[in-house]
Amino acid sequence: MTQARRHHDPEAKGFASDNYAGVHPEVLEALALANGGHQVAYGEDDYTRALQDVFKRHFGPAAEAWPVFNGTGANVVGLRAMTALWEAVVCAETAHINTDEGGAPERSAGLKLMSVPTPDGKLTPALIDRQAWGFGDEHRAQPRVVSISQSTELGTLYTPEEIAAIAAHCRELGMLLHLDGSRLINAAAALDVPLRALTTDAGVDVLSFGGTKSGLMFGEVVVVLNPSAVRGMVYLRKTAMQLASKMRFVSVQFEALLAGDLWLRNARNANAMAARLAAAVREIPGVTLTRPVQANAVFAVIPPDVADRVRKRFRFYTWDAATGEVRWMTSFDTTERDVDAFAAAIAEEMSSPPGRVS
Repeated sequence: MTQARRHHDPEAKGFASDNYAGVHPEVLEALALANGGHQVAYGEDDYTRALQDVFKRHFGPAAEAWPVFNGTGANVVGLRAMTALWEAVVCAETAHINTDEGGAPERSAGLKLMSVPTPDGKLTPALIDRQAWGFGDEHRAQPRVVSISQSTELGTLYTPEEIAAIAAHCRELGMLLHLDGSRLINAAAALDVPLRALTTDAGVDVLSFGGTKSGLMFGEVVVVLNPSAVRGMVYLRKTAMQLASKMRFVSVQFEALLAGDLWLRNARNANAMAARLAAAVREIPGVTLTRPVQANAVFAVIPPDVADRVRKRFRFYTWDAATGEVRWMTSFDTTERDVDAFAAAIAEEMSSPPGRVS
């Protein structure tokens, strides 16, 4: 009998990140299904082979799936495979690779990131041109890749047409397009399009496909859509310490997510709960929504003391301390009851006298 014991309240929910959520029951079932017996290690197992067909069904016959441990690893491996030592990546100033990966793209991949300020977290061909210059100048890192996030760190979405315009501009410049898709499923669900409409069909070369935020225990996948855009993937994944020995347990989770409609169900629920939360807090005096709610993120400004009191009951993060802007994230397991309780807590604290201590 196991000696482990529960150390948390399984009913407690927060709005800090979709990473906080547990594992979807169907994914846990898949992990148990893949257990037992011996399978060849390091990706030569039956589950990783089967996963290739799953990704080809979603992204096209040229798609190659390279499972890794986490999102930072996926971005580092993918971008390293797309660039030479003297080349650089153009990204939004708010991009996850620029702000939230501890400098891993620079330190681990040796990349130069050329960031561009944006009003909504989205790049455009004109914004890309602010950094995509100096080709052939030996004194300047050579722009080679444009990296976009879907959805963005500000919760906004690129339409298929916007991505296609960026991809076309990249081709005109002789550059490649990378997509950080840690929340790609939320974007596809919100826009009601298949996954390939935002990637393969739009001209993306390589993407990081998110699993952890989508109900998996662990794991992400580097998806190569244009094999000529990368080199050395099989070696880079290993040298970046992203090659799982028991890879079957990463791969089977993605099969559970993508072989049926679990990805869509999870994304639709997270998005719907964000919309419900936005509608609820919009009616609370003193709460100001600051950005459009397009996927599963809600940004708002509330007084810092109110935020601190609410955080004692529901965890969430301050996005911009200077303005009081906070970010609330919903996930596959967020319920209407969770949202209503959170909104009620915000309303209660907003109506409390200033300086009140909970």
